[in-house]
Amino acid sequence: MIDAIRQKIISSQFEFSRLAVDQTVLRHITVREIREAVENAEIIEDYPADKYGPSCLLFGRTIAARPLHVQCSYP
Repeated sequence: MIDAIRQKIISSQFEFSRLAVDQTVLRHITVREIREAVENAEIIEDYPADKYGPSCLLFGRTIAARPLHVQCSYP
């Protein structure tokens, strides 16, 4: 599954929820940093029965070693 998520990020086939946009602004996280973190991320939690649809929590680091958690929905 992580490979499919990475491929979506690489090919720009993703979108942010309103909450995600708000949080990235508050935490000064750029789209580039999210892309960098997902490149080396691992799935640390999987939520296949989440009430809004299957999702998972990723943990990765940017090139500058900034740690990021990224919540992803998947079909």
